[in-house]
Amino acid sequence: MLDLLMKRRSIRKYEKRAVEPEKIEQIMKAALLAPSSKKSQPWEFVVVTEPELLKKLSQSREMGAAFVKEAPLAIVILADPAKSNVWVEDAAIAATLIQLEAEILGLGSCWIQVRNRSCDEVRSTEAVIHEMLKIPQHLHVASFIAMGYPAETKQPYSEDDLPENRVFVNRYGVGE
Repeated sequence: MLDLLMKRRSIRKYEKRAVEPEKIEQIMKAALLAPSSKKSQPWEFVVVTEPELLKKLSQSREMGAAFVKEAPLAIVILADPAKSNVWVEDAAIAATLIQLEAEILGLGSCWIQVRNRSCDEVRSTEAVIHEMLKIPQHLHVASFIAMGYPAETKQPYSEDDLPENRVFVNRYGVGE
């Protein structure tokens, strides 16, 4: 697991090649196996492969999502707050598992935050995605993950990159 975590980096450039349906299915199985509070499973997902929708997703935020228009795949992570008062955390766990499974399958991915983000001065990113993907109003959009075959290479993290000074034993401020 540590090797996987060291290797996984946010990838924003993708080859112009579709992700195979069997890989998408495997990624979605990982998402559906995500732990959730009280097994509430408040999450739902929209798999986006249509180029026009990917382009619209890339325009759903003021900044930080333009690269999505070149991705062959995005998975939108939704959650129902009526099912869990910790839906944000449950959705984040599912999104993380999506990224880890993508990495295992040789795909690159990048998380795009939706909750509390704006498309422009008037509309929230969430409102734009709700309308674009016809998402029922009772569901919240937490994030989406862009992915595809990497067209860029990034160095893995090393042990030296770990901020070990942020780990304390028994009490805050107490190191080794």
